[in-house]
Amino acid sequence: MTLSVTRARPQKAAATSSLQTPKQNQILAALPAEEYARLLPNLELIQLPLGWVLYEPGVQMDYVYFPITGIISLLYVMQNGASAEIALTGNEGLVGTSLFMGGESTTSRAVVQNAGASYRLKADILRREFALGGPLQYLALRYTQALMAQMTQTAACNRHHTLDQQLCRWLLLSLDCLPGDELTMTQQLIANMLGVNLEGVTEALDKLEAEGMIRYKHGLITVLNRPLLEDCVCECYAVVKNELNRLLPYKLAA
Repeated sequence: MTLSVTRARPQKAAATSSLQTPKQNQILAALPAEEYARLLPNLELIQLPLGWVLYEPGVQMDYVYFPITGIISLLYVMQNGASAEIALTGNEGLVGTSLFMGGESTTSRAVVQNAGASYRLKADILRREFALGGPLQYLALRYTQALMAQMTQTAACNRHHTLDQQLCRWLLLSLDCLPGDELTMTQQLIANMLGVNLEGVTEALDKLEAEGMIRYKHGLITVLNRPLLEDCVCECYAVVKNELNRLLPYKLAA
């Protein structure tokens, strides 16, 4: 499956308001006052439209992103254009780990899965802060560990579990990144994320809707019965969630 993406640059957001602040991102919120104050003048608030590509494979990365709303997916893209999601990030983390793990680029594509807002920081500033070996380094590495666990579990899930189970996992992980119980997502985009055919996604969504777990209409998925959805999901959701819970909320070493 190929993913429709947006090449246009994101719009700069209006001046920061009480509804949109860097501390809506859990990494930035966990920084001590001194480090936070040092970063604040360099944090730029932008709007992320659905489908906008933050990074392409092999292309130099100029920013690290700290989402505050919405969801960003990391996709592996094959030579023929087919893609599959390997991880997703919301306000619990950051996008751009390659910048402090020794690389200037990444092998994956980062694309906005659910429109929202994010703060971004220039790559050179991120590297400078990371090199100090202080709180930002600690928090960034902590999140990277959780991200690696999610990637590992996604690979296992895609190999060993049914499409119904994969869809439940994907829905729950996506909802964990958002404040409500609704996702704006077409069936084709879901198929692209999971790397499966559209017919399979349509059948799986119809099954979940028939069993009263969700309602799907005009690209809007509303979860009606989350406990039932959690009963039907495979073990992979709990593994990823437990690892996030172990590492979040972030606690700085004494």
